Amino acid sequence: MEDKRILFVSSEVVPYLAENEVSLMSYDVPKMVNDQGGQIRIFMPRYGNINERRHQLHEVIRLSGMNLVVNDVDMPLIIKVASIPRERIQVYFIDNDEYFKRKATFSDEDGVLYPDNDERTIFFAKGVVETVKKLNWVPDIIHVHGWMASLLPVYLKHFYKDEALFSETKIITSVYGQSFDGTLDTEMINKIKYDGIPHAALTDMEVPNYENLIKTTINHSDGVIIASENLASSLTKYIESSGKPFLPFVPKEEFANSYASFYKNLLS
Repeated sequence: MEDKRILFVSSEVVPYLAENEVSLMSYDVPKMVNDQGGQIRIFMPRYGNINERRHQLHEVIRLSGMNLVVNDVDMPLIIKVASIPRERIQVYFIDNDEYFKRKATFSDEDGVLYPDNDERTIFFAKGVVETVKKLNWVPDIIHVHGWMASLLPVYLKHFYKDEALFSETKIITSVYGQSFDGTLDTEMINKIKYDGIPHAALTDMEVPNYENLIKTTINHSDGVIIASENLASSLTKYIESSGKPFLPFVPKEEFANSYASFYKNLLS
């Protein structure tokens, strides 16, 4: 992976959030690429339960300050950055007081999903792309992890389709079993369509549950990795029949060579 530029966009990353399937792989895979001589950037949301002092987050003034429109409302974008200790890996945090200044990630203390998770997902996708544009950093691959990052492929293929910076970029999505119950706001499809994304690209989103959200992401990706051993059979079958290059599940202790080969094949 030497000299390849890979942008990792994830819902969760250790050590900033608790260990789970998504957060661990969102650390292990970038570390693998970094160790192999690749150039990496990691983006994640700046949830309110991330301890800024302990992890030494600081705002990057030159990247902050723009407004992103979500469903016809201007929302200020704040960019913070930190380094993972010992690994010399920079992590960029997408922040906004309205969307992320609360003491949990996806749901309240009663386990109820935040009603604006759909808008948070849209804001995160746009925030990542706008920040990468400001950095003027051209990724060979964008690797997406977790459902909060799942709209990034959709926005890149439609809203940002004329951005020269990403004209050669390949998008890979890792699909996990870690999901959410119920649905996001049923108006989510209309909020995405507000950005000029055609209905035909969003038909699964008429019922915005986890599986339909991931199907939409798969449809807009160039390659797919099955990242959970016990992924729902319906999603596994969807991936297998999608016509997309895909990598079957690989145990954590064996993933490095398989992922590196999958990256190289997609870029060849």
